[in-house]
Amino acid sequence: MTELQAVKWKRIRNRFVAVLLIGSLGLTCTAFPILPQQTARAADTAAKPDAAKPAQQGNQQRQAIKANEFEPYYANVLKGWKDKGIKDGAAPIEINASKMSKKSDESVATVGSYEGKSNVLLWNSPKESWIEYQVDVPNDGLYELHVSYRPFTGNGLRRPISWDVKLDGAHPFREASSITLYREWKDARPIKKDIDGNDIRPKSEDISGWSVKPLRDAGGAYSEPLQWYFSKGSHTIRLQGFEPIALESIKLVPQTKLKSYKDVSAAYPQAKPVQAEAVTLQAEDVKSKNDSAIQLVSDTDQRSVPLAKGKITFNSIGGKKWYDQNQEITWTLDVPESGKYKLGMRALQNTISQKASFRRIAIDGKVPFEEMLAYRFSYDTGWKGVTLSDDEGKPYEFYLEKGTHTLTMSVTHAPFKPVIIGIEEITDILQGIDQDLKSLTGGQDDKNRTWKIAQDMPDLPKRLTVVVDLLKKLSEQMQQVNGRKDNVSESMNTSIKDIEELLTKVDDIPYHRDTISTTNEKISKFIETLVQQPLQLDEVYFAPVEKSFPSMEASFFTKMKGMVVNFFYSFQTKNRLSDIDDNVLNVWVQRGRDYVTQLQELSDETFTPETGIQVKVNLLPNAQLLVLANAAGIQPDIALGLTQDLPVDYAIRNSIYDISQFPDFKDLYKNYSPGSWLPFYYNKGYYAVPETQSFHVLYYRKDILSRLGLSIPNTWNDVYDMLPTLQQNYMNFYMPPTEYMTFVYQNNAEFFDKEGSKTALDRPEGFKAFKQWTDLFNIYAMDRSVTSFLQHFRKGDMPIGFADYNMYIQLSAAAPELNGAWGIAQIPGTQQPDGSISRWSGGGQTAGVIFNKSKKKDQAWKFMKWWASADTQERYGSDLEAFNGVAFRWNTANVEAFSKLPWKREDANVILEQWRWYKDMPNLPGGYFVGREINNAWNRAVVDGTNYRSSLETTVMDINRELRRKQQEFGFIDENGNVIRTMDLPVVDKPWDGVNPYVK
Repeated sequence: MTELQAVKWKRIRNRFVAVLLIGSLGLTCTAFPILPQQTARAADTAAKPDAAKPAQQGNQQRQAIKANEFEPYYANVLKGWKDKGIKDGAAPIEINASKMSKKSDESVATVGSYEGKSNVLLWNSPKESWIEYQVDVPNDGLYELHVSYRPFTGNGLRRPISWDVKLDGAHPFREASSITLYREWKDARPIKKDIDGNDIRPKSEDISGWSVKPLRDAGGAYSEPLQWYFSKGSHTIRLQGFEPIALESIKLVPQTKLKSYKDVSAAYPQAKPVQAEAVTLQAEDVKSKNDSAIQLVSDTDQRSVPLAKGKITFNSIGGKKWYDQNQEITWTLDVPESGKYKLGMRALQNTISQKASFRRIAIDGKVPFEEMLAYRFSYDTGWKGVTLSDDEGKPYEFYLEKGTHTLTMSVTHAPFKPVIIGIEEITDILQGIDQDLKSLTGGQDDKNRTWKIAQDMPDLPKRLTVVVDLLKKLSEQMQQVNGRKDNVSESMNTSIKDIEELLTKVDDIPYHRDTISTTNEKISKFIETLVQQPLQLDEVYFAPVEKSFPSMEASFFTKMKGMVVNFFYSFQTKNRLSDIDDNVLNVWVQRGRDYVTQLQELSDETFTPETGIQVKVNLLPNAQLLVLANAAGIQPDIALGLTQDLPVDYAIRNSIYDISQFPDFKDLYKNYSPGSWLPFYYNKGYYAVPETQSFHVLYYRKDILSRLGLSIPNTWNDVYDMLPTLQQNYMNFYMPPTEYMTFVYQNNAEFFDKEGSKTALDRPEGFKAFKQWTDLFNIYAMDRSVTSFLQHFRKGDMPIGFADYNMYIQLSAAAPELNGAWGIAQIPGTQQPDGSISRWSGGGQTAGVIFNKSKKKDQAWKFMKWWASADTQERYGSDLEAFNGVAFRWNTANVEAFSKLPWKREDANVILEQWRWYKDMPNLPGGYFVGREINNAWNRAVVDGTNYRSSLETTVMDINRELRRKQQEFGFIDENGNVIRTMDLPVVDKPWDGVNPYVK
């Protein structure tokens, strides 16, 4: 038993003994108070023996998930196998993919022909499914699994193939649950230019064909393919996934052991020196790449080829777009003579300060010697010429036969994997310490209490000492792998000092619990840094070993010249909003530059050729500029990316056009949920088209809820039931204090009456909704102020909560430590008298509008229909994510396009089910007062302790006063309060059935 295991076992034993002692003495633990609701439930359970069954089922579920949570890493399992003396398999064993032993659905896996191969398995499932194979192994051994496959292409298919692989019904190691087979991509050529002479980013084309690849872990943590242990006898291999794929065979292959460079080079054939000259390849001219997110990059360095003369010129590849798990690029080498060559490249590796990046380097698909499994590219502030060399700087020699070869470079963070495993060990210890300190102190920082750690938590100093020792070991390991000190190792050293300072006064540690949690949070973030491996390349070289490479770096004088030239280029005429061209359709977009550029490229590629309408897309930094531009007599034809409150605000002032006047408006209307149109309705017309739509769903930690024996709440009553258990464990449910819309709509209340003349919150349903909302904080003790739900969710003290689309993106892109440990569900609902559950909620939207002053309204409407179409939205969203990663996931408001984007299937279904309940608040003259005054009412009822009814009545009076004032200003009522005209607001009281065709 290791020291760390001993510490963990001691923690478990101490807790177990404490529970037994409390139980035997009949005491109530002060750290876990029993609430009246629990006492009542216990009595109910005693009265009804069958009530214990769900608890038993919950225990079984917790045990199953806990087993998955602690599945060992592949590195540890492989070491265990080898320590037992298990050798590599003797010979390959091939499985015909068409000969399945079992499958989950008769309709999704058939045998047929595909792309030149017959008798192959066609596995095309609309939902997650599995297939199984039986294999007989003659002797014990370790094997790689090689798969001959071809992904289905077309129909918006862009995702790699993801599998969950089980051997004999179980994962042999943690990584088996996430195996990835990649597609092949290539950038379209030639690169086109826009009207300003800038390169237009080329489309990534799927060129996937039949290929044979070994199974690797999806995280890119190991340089070599995964090995699987098969004992002598019959075994079952299960593949589970849902991406469509054709399979020819699965082969068990003994691993080819790589030799060192010394041994490989000694076996090179004797050959005369090669007489050919060095060959230069432009790195952006790739043969293929396995991820469409690997992008071409425009660089302004004077040595970069071709030279960017003040324009966007794609003259390099990679950087921040070539840093992630297993991403690889392949180039073609045309070798003029057989012989020994050396390899070099002009590289920029300056993204993460002081940290090295690693690449697995293969020639003709095979790593030539073990030093190429993870070659280090050291950090530098500028472009450097890199010759692949040993630690002494002597170039590696590669023997190449005359002819065509391939060079492949793949992202790997394998050298950092032991450090990452160590960090996870440390965070586990620190999280345990933090939880134990919460239990000890009751979650309160009482400076007047004296602690005796030797009695209260005798193992605490030992556990912190284990953390210090691990950090010291990891810091040294980090410097060795990285080749120098870096931010991670230095931060580890700082954490060591912080913990050692705590250990000087152990009895004061309970006063500094924040130091433990802060240290844990800081250390856990290192994982994300270590996984990222950015590298940008301008040129790739291969030259005979006797010849020199071309100059790879700009001279000092060239650099100085470049600084001056680029300075003057910065004064070149740029696109300005005031440059309105009457001959084109002018579109202003209030989004980031990447979004604007992508829209311009897409419209140039598809809209203009189809319609003949030229489009000029400009960046709108601030929506207020629309008002200022209008005052200056400058206005575009279309504005996109506006928040949902602005269209009606402009419509009131007769600035934008009522799109419902177009005869085919109804064809567009039906593509969106009725509740999403409410914010754009005004005076019996619609003034905007929804573009993006956020959503509210329930986020939950699978591991923590399982450990606590809690299930996902279906209604708010279920939330009330789970809160005591959460709070007894110093956790809580997250509910944004500003989220009133959900409770208003779920209680069948409305913000305004049908005429739109006054608020309807003063009706019984409104008071009921307000009370339910404020009771969450007054009675059920939800936190009134939370700085970051994301951080609390990651730490685990808020393992469940109500949040929007941004939370999904943050967890997907910035919380790798939680992969597989979290999920989403529909938000809790309110049960109706007929037994149904209402789940109404808003979310927020962005929209596009057409301006009244536009002289090209018909052209603008054609553009809006093209832009809002499912095909355009799907293409735009796919390209954005392909170019920029998951952080740019496009949350389109078009449900058909949403269903085609690369969401996880189970998550997409949850979002779509919630989508049917989407309903936002109408915008009326003076309606801006509603949100402000409802929040004031909440503050009075929750913070100041005012009676909820009195507080809401005050708010109703204030809202109605502002509504009357604005309605009088804009001609809805006269000065005496008589109604001149009414709003006649649309009624949305039924969930939208339009999502039904897209739920899988």
